[in-house]
Amino acid sequence: MLLAAPRGYCAGVDRAVITVEKALDRYGAPVYVRKQIVHNIHVVHELEARGAVFVEEVDEVPEGAHIVFSAHGVSPAVVDAASDRGLQAIDASCPLVTKVHREAKRFARDDYQILLVGHEGHEEVEGTAGEAPGSVTIVNNPDEAATIEVDDPSKLVWLSQTTLSVDETMETVRRLRERFPNLQDPPSDDICYATQNRQVAIKKVARGSDLVIVVGSANSSNSVRLVEVALEYGAKAAYRVDYADEVRQEWLDGVETVGITSGASVPDVLVQQLLDDLADAGYADVEEVRTAEEDLIFSLPKELRGEGQPRGGRAGAAA
Repeated sequence: MLLAAPRGYCAGVDRAVITVEKALDRYGAPVYVRKQIVHNIHVVHELEARGAVFVEEVDEVPEGAHIVFSAHGVSPAVVDAASDRGLQAIDASCPLVTKVHREAKRFARDDYQILLVGHEGHEEVEGTAGEAPGSVTIVNNPDEAATIEVDDPSKLVWLSQTTLSVDETMETVRRLRERFPNLQDPPSDDICYATQNRQVAIKKVARGSDLVIVVGSANSSNSVRLVEVALEYGAKAAYRVDYADEVRQEWLDGVETVGITSGASVPDVLVQQLLDDLADAGYADVEEVRTAEEDLIFSLPKELRGEGQPRGGRAGAAA
């Protein structure tokens, strides 16, 4: 087995999960969470067992209750709706998503049209677009770059969802720039470090793998992208699973080398279960393929930084 590293939890996911855990410790159950705190079914079920209640919108939350906004960020309209209900909001948005929100607001103030590369309907895209609803045009994929309309080709900037395929995003931007040579880049990379690192690692693993298995949930954009990247970079087959028991025997038929990785919202216990099952199936040798080191830790939301409490998440969790 070739085990990709980095894999699993990133700093933003770790911060978001700890935020819900500490909110439950401090305020007691129930603590409400708008949408899934991160896109992983196992994490959601674990937090539900501790007393977290996941809702789709803030109007489902009793007035005055505590609510946590997910790692994917929310629009100002959601913040205002929570305030109108007297909810005690804790924002667990990933700081890298918040950075993109700030960029959207800044460019909208300067009368730029923002071409937001991302998947329409994804929570992160909805939140970013909500910061500048009159200025954002969503570009879902490279093919759409040929059809979108702009108001002023001289005042265009592109931003992106943080969890996209780096290669596909750059292809989308390349096609946009062919039509709009004055298209400006964002001030810094919008695709987050963890998404990029996990894609780089699986590219290296895929070249030597007959089969790649990605642990991650179906609604996890970065997990789904890892499957696509593995296939593009040489894996003969690649599949995504939530749990080890979803692996099918026929996937392993004739396979000598299995590549393993996990999305940025996946706790490593799920990867370990997969490694154990594959070891029982005869894949006993594990080689880690490391392409980067990660030690970033984000501070917790201010509401949870009491005296004597650490400001950030679990050290080393991102690796």
